[in-house]
Amino acid sequence: MSAVEQQPAGRFGLRQEKRLGELLLEHGLLTAEQLETALAEQRRQRRPLGQVLLAQGMVDEKALAGVLSLHFNVPQIDFSRARIEKDALALIPESYAREHTILPIRLEKDELEVATTDPGDLALFAELKVLTRKRIKPVLGVKSQIDLAITQAYKLRTGVDRHVRSFEETLQPGAPSRRLAEVRQDAPVVQIVDLIIAQGAEERASDIHIEPQQDHLRVRFRIDGVLHDATKLPATLAAPIASRVKLLANLDIVDRRHSQDGQIQTTVDGRPLDIRVGTIETIWGEKVVLRLLERSRSILGLDTLGFAPASLQTFRSLVRSPYGMILVTGPTGSGKTTTLYAALNELNRVEQNVMTIEDPVEYTFEGVNQIQINRLAGITFANGLRSILRQDPDAILVGEIRDKETAEISVQSALTGHLVLSSLHATDAVGAIYRFLEMGIESFMVSSAVTGVLAQRLVRRLCPECVVPYEPAPEEFEFYRAIGGHGIIFRRGTGCAFCAHTGFHGRMGVFEVLRISDAIKRLLVRDAPPEALRQRAIAEGMTTLKSSGLAKIDEGVTTIAEVMRSVHLGEDSDA
Repeated sequence: MSAVEQQPAGRFGLRQEKRLGELLLEHGLLTAEQLETALAEQRRQRRPLGQVLLAQGMVDEKALAGVLSLHFNVPQIDFSRARIEKDALALIPESYAREHTILPIRLEKDELEVATTDPGDLALFAELKVLTRKRIKPVLGVKSQIDLAITQAYKLRTGVDRHVRSFEETLQPGAPSRRLAEVRQDAPVVQIVDLIIAQGAEERASDIHIEPQQDHLRVRFRIDGVLHDATKLPATLAAPIASRVKLLANLDIVDRRHSQDGQIQTTVDGRPLDIRVGTIETIWGEKVVLRLLERSRSILGLDTLGFAPASLQTFRSLVRSPYGMILVTGPTGSGKTTTLYAALNELNRVEQNVMTIEDPVEYTFEGVNQIQINRLAGITFANGLRSILRQDPDAILVGEIRDKETAEISVQSALTGHLVLSSLHATDAVGAIYRFLEMGIESFMVSSAVTGVLAQRLVRRLCPECVVPYEPAPEEFEFYRAIGGHGIIFRRGTGCAFCAHTGFHGRMGVFEVLRISDAIKRLLVRDAPPEALRQRAIAEGMTTLKSSGLAKIDEGVTTIAEVMRSVHLGEDSDA
C-alpha cells in the first residue's frame, strides 16, 4: 500500500464543483445549523473554513482531512508508511516548516513533495517555490501528525547542523586539530556526541560506527544486525568527536596509534545505558565504535528466542542436566551470549551456585555471581575458571573457549559433576565438536564431557505493520528450492515508520541442536569424519540451520534473502 492514498485525478488547486461545506453536509460531518454558524464565524475571522471548524471543535481533524482531500483533489499522506528523504529536508529549515505546518517528504528531479494541512494556500506554495527553486507537489496531512513528523524528521539533522555551524565558527584556521577546549562540557562537539547517542538509542541501534573518510565523517547505526547511514559530518569533526568519546570512556586522548577499549555509563531519556567503546586508527583518522547495552533490559526466556518446539524441548532438557558441557556456537553477533543467559535463567538460582566468567560482562542479573576478565590483574578465562572451581559451583558459564588450556579446564569441570555452558566459534554444531578436537582435546574426553551443541544464527523478523506478499527473485527462489522448500506464497516488508523503513523489526534465532547420543559418541571415539556425525545426527532428528531457516520462510516471518544472508554454510552442508 502506498504512503499516499490516491484520490480521483485532478490538478493541484482545481477544486471539485461542490464547496467544502456541501461535502461536509453530504458526509454527515455537520448539520446545516452548524455550517451556518461556522460560515458566519469564518466571515468574521477571515480564516479558512477548515481552521474555523477545528477551532470550534465541530469536526475531527482526520475526518476533515478526508473531505479536504476530495475538495482539492489532493492525495492524503500516511506518515506510518511515508519515507521522509534527507535531501528533501535539507531544502526547508525546521523553523519554517514548523511555522507553516508543512513537511518536505521527497525530492524527485525538480519536484518537491510537501505535506500540508491547507492545499488551498497558493501564496505559501508560491513562496516555497522561490525558497527551494523546485516545483511544489502538495499532499494533505493532519496537523498533529505533521507536527510529530517534523519533530522526528529534523531531530538529529537540525540539532547536529546547529552545533556543526557553531563548531566551525570557533575553529581557528591553521590551529591544531585536537584541542582540549573542544571537549569542554559546553562545546558543540559535546552536544553532537550526545545527539548521536540519543538518536541511536531511539532507533534501536545496537552499535554506532563513527568513521572518518577522506572528505567527511560518516555515522552509521546497526539496526537489527544491518548498518544504515545516519548522518554525514565535516571531516574537521573527526578528531574532536573521537577525543570526546575517549574522554567519556576514560581512555588516553593523546594516544591515537593504539587501539583502545573502554566503557561509558550514561542515561538516555531516563533509561540507564552502558556503552562499550572501541577505537582504532585508520588511514583517515580514528574510527570509533560504540556498543549500546541497556542495563534495564530483562534477560530473555528460551521460549522467546525463536526455537522450533522440538528443538526447544531438546535444548531445555540439556540445560536441566545436573552436569555435562553445553556449547553454543556461531559467528560474532549471532546472539550466543543472549542464548547462554536465557539458558542460565532456566536454572533455579536459589538452590544452585551459578557463576560466570565473561569478557566483558554485558548484562547483570540477580542471583548469579559474575566475574569480569581483567588481563592487567591476571584474571584470564583459564585461571579464573580454576578459581571458580574452588567456590563450590553447580553451574558455570564460560564466556568463550579460546584456547586449549581453557578447553581442558572446562572439560575437567564437566567431568567432575558441574554443568558448564560456553560459547565457541564454529560454523555449525558438528564443526564445534571438531574444533575441540583440533585444540588437542582427546576424543574420548570430548565424548564424555559434551552433552549437546547448539549452533545459531540471527535473521531479521518481518515488520508486522507493512508485511505484504511478493514474488522472490529467481536466485532467491532457486536457493529456496535447493534447501527443500515447496511453498508458493512469500512475504516481505515494504517499509514504514514503525520499522524505520527497513521492512524488518527485531530479530529471532535460527537454531540446530545436536544431542550427543551414544551412537555419536561411538563415531567420535572411532575418529569418524564430520560428515558421518552430521548424517547420524540428522537421522536421529536434528533440525539443521538451513531447514530451521526454511521453516521461518514458510511461516512468513522472514524472507528468503534474509536466510541466504545469515545462514550460508557452503555447498557441503546438508539441509
